[in-house]
Amino acid sequence: MKPLPESVKKLIESKVYANVATLMPDGSPQVTQTWVDHEGDLVLINTFEGSQKHRNVMRNPKVALDVVDPTNPYNVALVRGNVVEITRDGAEEHIDKMAKKYLGIEKYEMRRPGMKRIFLKIEASHASAPFEDSSRWKEWKKNEQ
Repeated sequence: MKPLPESVKKLIESKVYANVATLMPDGSPQVTQTWVDHEGDLVLINTFEGSQKHRNVMRNPKVALDVVDPTNPYNVALVRGNVVEITRDGAEEHIDKMAKKYLGIEKYEMRRPGMKRIFLKIEASHASAPFEDSSRWKEWKKNEQ
């Protein structure tokens, strides 16, 4: 397992979204924007059993994702790797944590009867740290005003 750089972890811990790419049965890519978290060096995606991403990684565990800072598009992390574990353990509680992070509410309100939350735990084989020198972004923003 390739360790996630601290700058990638820090970015994931902020209120950013991940664009997660999985592979469809015919090999074509499927991309979903989603909430993201990490547990040590594992990237966590909380989804529900039967979602397209879940079905895709059951067939082929290879994934790629990007995490982009909405306040600075040059601050982006890229991760490629494999889903190494799919589990329900802790996923229900975790979705409440994500609702707090992203929506500012205590409980995830979009639960549906019979829907089972799961974690996709991703082990990175490649991780690119966010672009640290955002001087181009700062210059562009300055000129935009």
